[in-house]
Amino acid sequence: MFNRSALTYLEQWKTSSNRKPLIIRGARQVGKTTLVKQFAKTYKQHISLNLEKESDRNFFEITDDVKKIVETLFLSKNLSSNVNDTLLFIDEIQESPKAIHLLRYFYEEIPDLHIISAGSLLEFAMHKVSNFPVGRVEYLYLYPLNFLEYLEAIKHYEALEHLNQIPIKSFAHKPLLELFNRFAIIGGMPEVIKVFIDNNHGLVDLPKIYESIWSTYQNDVEKYAKSETERKVIKHIMATAQNYVDLRIKFQNFGNSNYRSREVGEAMRSLDDAKIIQLIYPTTDIEIPIKPDLKKSPRLQFLDTGLVNHSLGLQSQMIGLNNLCTTYKGAIIPHLITQELISLNTLSSKNPHFWVREKKQSSSEIDLVFQHDNKIIPIEIKSGSTGSLKSLHQFIEMTNHPYAIRIYEGEYKIEKTKTPSGVPYLLMNIPYYLGTKIPEYIDYFVNNYSL
Repeated sequence: MFNRSALTYLEQWKTSSNRKPLIIRGARQVGKTTLVKQFAKTYKQHISLNLEKESDRNFFEITDDVKKIVETLFLSKNLSSNVNDTLLFIDEIQESPKAIHLLRYFYEEIPDLHIISAGSLLEFAMHKVSNFPVGRVEYLYLYPLNFLEYLEAIKHYEALEHLNQIPIKSFAHKPLLELFNRFAIIGGMPEVIKVFIDNNHGLVDLPKIYESIWSTYQNDVEKYAKSETERKVIKHIMATAQNYVDLRIKFQNFGNSNYRSREVGEAMRSLDDAKIIQLIYPTTDIEIPIKPDLKKSPRLQFLDTGLVNHSLGLQSQMIGLNNLCTTYKGAIIPHLITQELISLNTLSSKNPHFWVREKKQSSSEIDLVFQHDNKIIPIEIKSGSTGSLKSLHQFIEMTNHPYAIRIYEGEYKIEKTKTPSGVPYLLMNIPYYLGTKIPEYIDYFVNNYSL
């Protein structure tokens, strides 16, 4: 069991005066069940149900009276009927739309009972719930481990301590970069990291774990698909999509297929709902709020970079590279940085965005944009010199502030510089391993530096 950052949120939820039944959402095998089992140890007693089992589903089928359901549960589990220090964990809740519906009444009629539910395909089950408990539940989103959680898992507390210092010390750069490079190779799936640790940080047994995880996702296709055509399109996407990692895609004829835009779009959105892939849409905004342009081509983001590396056969060639930004045409590190940012969105499923300006004569694209107070901060991920930041310079010349970020393999530093046309701006250069720290570094940057 790893200490996930989500445990901090669960501890706050437990003591909240306005606590509601909690639904943990995320793809299969990202650690939802393990997280709750670990958290359950903080209670005097707990009840765990798995609604893939008919015997556990039946508790919700016998009656609509939640008080009777709870009484039956306590009796059948031979537990004290004191709800104040009891956690009820309903796993795989998507298997019972009625159980989802009843969460509303648990909240209204037994507010002292602590309830957490989890499910991997909840977005699909929600369509079957006639009266979803809107406003009566809250959500927590869980993703693969990020770099901070990875360091915690491998018990590298010294690295964690330095990573949490802002700004990072120069002497910590090389060790942290080496640690991040290994994390970039294996990714953040909990089972992969567990085997990696058990094997003294060896990679030899990891391929079969990746294959097992991906096979599980493929076997779930039937649950995602709304029709036979969509089932076939989803299978095609899962067989070919890794070739388009971090690239902007067109739905029409995706993956050299004959499938139409509507068919691919529906299948992509189903996989997005299942959290296996995510569609990262661009924005054209230079001032807040950031609004995605859903008419423009999205970028393809996968659940986990380690799964992508395995499926593309990249892991062996990545070992020993000092600069992973060149791997797979420079796509892997930007993909992982985006994954790191997504992992921070534990209270919503809002994806980050990239910025584009598309004109016939020329086009510009910035890897990520981040909203900080009343500013949209451009973020480029590359290894080139500052003079090659053409798109970033165009953004700076149009926006209302002087702040920009480059993420690269080099050390942390802040520069006062100018665009080719002479517009002054501040460039914060931060190394790859600070991906999860981007919000904190932006706050530090804006509050401590000015032209």
